[in-house]
Amino acid sequence: MESTKWPAISGLVIGTVLLCRSAPTSFAFDKPTHTSIAVLASSAAATFLLSRFLPQDIATSHQGRQYDAVPLEDVGQPHGSREPSPVREDVRYPSSLRKLRILFLVLVAAICIRLETLREILENTQCAGLSWESLIPLILAIWDYWTVQRHRKQAEAEDWDHSVYDDLEGNAVASPYRFLVAAGIVSLSSLLALSNTHSIESTYICASTLHHTWLVPAFQHAGILIDVSILYCVSQLLHQQQGRGHRSVALQFISIGWALLFSAIALFGVLSFYYLTAGPPDKKRLLAMSSFLAIIGFATYFYIETASYQTGQTHLTPAFRGVSSWFYIMLLGLFIFRTSMWASHNSTVTYHPIDLLIYDAARHHSAYVNQTSASTTLNEAVANYKERYNRYPPPGFEHWYEYATARNSVVIDDFDSIHRDLLPFNAVSPETIRERTFKLTSNPWHDAAGVSIRNGKADVSPNVVATHRWMIDGLVEMISKFSEHLPDMDLAFNLNDECRVAVPYEQIEPMRRSSRGIGISDDVPRNEFSTERGEQWKTVPEEANDERVLKEMSWQRTFYDFGSIGCPPRSPARKTRAWNLGRLCTSCVFPQSLGAFLGNWSTAADICHQPDLANLHGIYLSPAAFKASHELYPIFSQSKTHGFNDILYPSAWNYLDKARYEPTPEHPDPAWYETNNTLFWRGATSEGVSQGFGQWRGMARQRFVHMANEPLNESSTAPPQPLLVPKSEHRLAYAKVPTKDLMTVLSTDIHIVDTIARCDGRDCPQQAAEFSPLVPPTDFQDHWRYRYLLDLDGAGFSGRFLPFLASHSLPFKAGIFREWWDDRVTPWEHFVPLDIRGQGFWATLAYFAGIKGEIRGRFVEVEGHDVAGERIAERGREWAGKVLRKEDMEIYFFRLLLEWGRLTDDARDSLGMDVEAV
Repeated sequence: MESTKWPAISGLVIGTVLLCRSAPTSFAFDKPTHTSIAVLASSAAATFLLSRFLPQDIATSHQGRQYDAVPLEDVGQPHGSREPSPVREDVRYPSSLRKLRILFLVLVAAICIRLETLREILENTQCAGLSWESLIPLILAIWDYWTVQRHRKQAEAEDWDHSVYDDLEGNAVASPYRFLVAAGIVSLSSLLALSNTHSIESTYICASTLHHTWLVPAFQHAGILIDVSILYCVSQLLHQQQGRGHRSVALQFISIGWALLFSAIALFGVLSFYYLTAGPPDKKRLLAMSSFLAIIGFATYFYIETASYQTGQTHLTPAFRGVSSWFYIMLLGLFIFRTSMWASHNSTVTYHPIDLLIYDAARHHSAYVNQTSASTTLNEAVANYKERYNRYPPPGFEHWYEYATARNSVVIDDFDSIHRDLLPFNAVSPETIRERTFKLTSNPWHDAAGVSIRNGKADVSPNVVATHRWMIDGLVEMISKFSEHLPDMDLAFNLNDECRVAVPYEQIEPMRRSSRGIGISDDVPRNEFSTERGEQWKTVPEEANDERVLKEMSWQRTFYDFGSIGCPPRSPARKTRAWNLGRLCTSCVFPQSLGAFLGNWSTAADICHQPDLANLHGIYLSPAAFKASHELYPIFSQSKTHGFNDILYPSAWNYLDKARYEPTPEHPDPAWYETNNTLFWRGATSEGVSQGFGQWRGMARQRFVHMANEPLNESSTAPPQPLLVPKSEHRLAYAKVPTKDLMTVLSTDIHIVDTIARCDGRDCPQQAAEFSPLVPPTDFQDHWRYRYLLDLDGAGFSGRFLPFLASHSLPFKAGIFREWWDDRVTPWEHFVPLDIRGQGFWATLAYFAGIKGEIRGRFVEVEGHDVAGERIAERGREWAGKVLRKEDMEIYFFRLLLEWGRLTDDARDSLGMDVEAV
């Protein structure tokens, strides 16, 4: 056995590393019970296989054991070994065999109970506290001391050749407390490491009104006792004798294998019973059930006893013999490295990160203005277009330029968002685009309405649902301002808030590459659309078509099927799964963050490095209306998240002023210092549908409301929040401050209105209890009396942001949906961005509003930045009045439809406007 010690230890280390590396990419935490069955069954199979290579003979398996010599004074005395062997009929088996059976049953029960507690913890990790698993070695050491070590006599040996260090070493090795002290040090160091390496808690809701608040920590503590019981049972089964004596090593391992297999069978029976009682099993369930029975994995199970019994020796074995020197060199190197990192670490800063972000935003905006309005003539506009997009402008560009300049458009050259949206469609033939447009608009089930442009006039196609007719009428009103310059074509508009088209990266990226290869040809382009276009578009019939080309995914998780499918295959969103809902995914926020603050709004929209978003927004958790496609269907949407291929256009909601900035004498928009120094929000739970499975706990709106109000409940479960506070006269440092304390020094008024919407089953009363008291809705014009206005995504984009920008208040915006204007507005220059996770929510508010009060028994004063806040609010207001007007919506839409007209023309490769041809 001694020869297998180091291979076993090496295998344990390598296996642990591989397990830790592969865990994020595994489905294990999505289906913990299924995974447990597979692991138990595979481990049982591996154990049975291993037992075939272990000694089968009892004598062989114990030949390495040394026995005490018989004392001389016992010579001639009766001794057990000298007694005649009893015949078979005289044997009375002791209770050890019965003990083995009891241990076996206890082990099976303990494994099943432990896995059930683990499932509950994994499903509600946001309520889990610090793990105490590191105390297990100490518990086992205490048990070993109480049952074994304290009864052993310490060997005493006199050797005049020993030095005092040898004697000290001998006493340490022979002491009955040696394992107890070592295990205590290891457990204590592990606890300290865990408590100091935990990242910031996430904002995923641990509802104080639900039993998870106390049940999950209770399961964590109970799990420690169950783990100890499992280890004890395994140890006893490996070392316990049978009624006839010692068991072979192979038989010991077989008993463990049977325990694992019985546990898998028991869990499988519970799972099967659940499936049968939950409803008729579908194909996926049946396939999973049969797969678990058939899995024989490659998992390796090593549990090799390496103890040696050395008694009767005249001297003690040196303490560190048998451990390779490289092991200590490695530990020393790790210690030096960790110490140097700790010594060089500085948790304080001399400037506030937001100061740097505001300065950098001003530089970015200035550069944007310089490049987007460089053209002052049509010739310059055409030249800039050709240089920027490597092709001629579309036919009718001169009409667009005249339209834009007549309305004093600041943005002339930079329409990169249109280019990004339409780029992959260059790889799709005009005929295919026209056919797909017809399929979308001819069946009302698709929730896509058609607009038909013929002879310079826009009309609504048949079969538009009445509830959304206002939206299409608003679009027709907008298009009619410039429709005389548009070619004949049909357009499909998304009636739902959610985006619709997500083409896999492996397909869309080659389409983009091939489209970028289209350049300026030597031939003179034709500055007019084809005349026969009108006949090429199929007429939408009055009688609806029943062909469905979209996939229904409403009320289902969409992140892995649609949300992340547009990311590169090796990106974290495609490869990993952020299963720990209780902790902030620091690797996810690092690329876009500067400390606790959101530094890059564009990077924050890229979900490819953010797998945790699968659990942090309604569009990915359970969208209300989600009918989508993996094919590149030409559908125009008001907003979209990263990875979707919808074509963005200015929303009719804003164009028709469904939510408008219109202060009145009863609801004025006062000057900055006359407003209430409060962050304000009112809204409904309309982000997604929580149909009884607790999806609401991850939705952004609910999480932000919970952050601001949860401490009002009697049982507070809101996690501490990072706050940048003064450390000395010229230095700042982060501190984790309880939300309850922040509520006393910072003012927020963030509530859900009326009744809980878009819920079912138990999720309705649970939300009502958690967010109590619900408040009545307020007049929209009442927003202007608050200094800070919070803007959050709903099922799609927020329709309030543009009115917020137009006011004297400072908008705080958190969201993952992006709109047509996204390139035009600069975060930290025109509004304050927040990460959708909310980890910098309180720290950002503290920067602007300031703090003066007691926090955790200490008086804290953080200077507010009213001047910076007012400046951002006024700059946003001024800039919105230049680039986000209704006229700017028309200008953007006009240019978009000219580009779309060329894309859908059979002669598109030869179309364009050259300055010389004008």
